[in-house]
Amino acid sequence: MNQLQKFTKNYPVNIELKVQWGDMDAFNHVNNVMYFRYFESARLAYFERIGVMDKSNKNEIAPILAETSCRYRLPLNYPDTILVGARVIENHSHGFLMEYAIYSQSHKAVSSIGTGRIVMLNYKTHEKVAVNKETIKLIKELSTSPNI
Repeated sequence: MNQLQKFTKNYPVNIELKVQWGDMDAFNHVNNVMYFRYFESARLAYFERIGVMDKSNKNEIAPILAETSCRYRLPLNYPDTILVGARVIENHSHGFLMEYAIYSQSHKAVSSIGTGRIVMLNYKTHEKVAVNKETIKLIKELSTSPNI
């Protein structure tokens, strides 16, 4: 199995993006802020896939990003096409931990791996709420990890 096949197997939700010239910084590589924007796009694609965004519009409970990180392995440059993947690696009572990865088609390798701690929040009361059973079921169905 090649690197791309491993990537798509490990990250059941992934999106393809073009690296834009404007993503670059003065040092001729993609600015670190852009990685978090790429992760955000994959996170929203994941949320759409499990229907979290539809549910949040109806009941005022929605996911928020509580913490995020990124480990850079290889610099990205223009031009490149990347796949940005998302998966849940831990479930918690009030949220879950997501992992993201960026696969560079130019490098034919993963350029970075990140995480995002998601908390479900009631926007009226500003309190954490438990993840509903239907969402947990959909996360498990998408999961590549036996621990989810």
